[in-house]
Amino acid sequence: MLGREVRLRWKTCALRLVTLCLVVLLCTHFTAELRRKTWAPARLLVKVESNDKEQSKKSEDLPSKRQVIYVRRGSSKGGNLATGKRDSKKSIRWHIDLQPWATFSHSLDSEATRFLHYITTSQILCSNRMKNGLIGQSLETVKPWTVCLDDKFSLVHQIRNKQCRVYSLGLGEDDNNFEVNMAIGGCDVHRFDPSITSAHVHEGERLWHHRLSVDWRDPNPAIATHKLHISTKKLGTILNEFGHWKIDVLKADMESAEWKILENLILEGIVEQIGQLVLEIHLHWPGFEVGGNDSSVVRYWYSLFKELERKDFKLFYTYKDYSKPQIFLKKEIFNASSCYILSWVNTRWTQYQTV
Repeated sequence: MLGREVRLRWKTCALRLVTLCLVVLLCTHFTAELRRKTWAPARLLVKVESNDKEQSKKSEDLPSKRQVIYVRRGSSKGGNLATGKRDSKKSIRWHIDLQPWATFSHSLDSEATRFLHYITTSQILCSNRMKNGLIGQSLETVKPWTVCLDDKFSLVHQIRNKQCRVYSLGLGEDDNNFEVNMAIGGCDVHRFDPSITSAHVHEGERLWHHRLSVDWRDPNPAIATHKLHISTKKLGTILNEFGHWKIDVLKADMESAEWKILENLILEGIVEQIGQLVLEIHLHWPGFEVGGNDSSVVRYWYSLFKELERKDFKLFYTYKDYSKPQIFLKKEIFNASSCYILSWVNTRWTQYQTV
């Protein structure tokens, strides 16, 4: 009887001990879970704060520069369209969007008719046009390089504030009236011409000459610099090297290289940094590295200008050069000249403020 009572008490104690162990294990588990859930947000918060501090530090380390910000007129978002510095993370496109054929026949007649109508029809009115850097004057012996000085666009304000920048691209031009007069008017003018003798020439207070040729591609790094006949670079590369983030006027006479250069400016987003574009186009042949039959070539030309239009560039001046051969793709057809001068204004550049 006594032995039976002892065994019963031992079983009771063992049961209590097992129950106590289970309680301890459960408490330990719940405590660990509670700590993990409580500390996880805290660790995340610390990490986020650290990133914010690092980003703030990087922002403080950036050099302070006087930048120009252009604001889109009537923008629904009300935000800034372009800041002084180009977005280095902007994705680069690899090809332009070709426009649909003018007709199902894909004929040269239909493509040429559409294209010639486009380049001879102004898209926006400019009441105050300035030719060759002179207001109210016209020199018949020079080409009519024309810019718009309407108050609704930024150029006239930039000139008044001596914050205007002009890039002029050419190949051995003797006519530099536009560049000289724009410099006299208060613009910093950079003229790129591979034919000059010195690498850089500073003429007067605001005119620089650079022995550089603007191309649609940078030179092959495998070719030594001294073996190159001339120094060629993309416009985007030059902008980065010069530390320039905007061009108020880009004037270009590139002797049939304008098509591929314009394509490069569109694909790399450089056109968004340009306020006005004054371009001489050549139609007597397709141009450098422009392939395909005649209809495809004209469709490509037209598509380039429609890309400009998508970026809110509006054609405000057209000039047909009767002094040049009246030839279109090696043929005397369509009553077309082999050379036209076209002027666009970037209608996004309407108001400005400095920061």
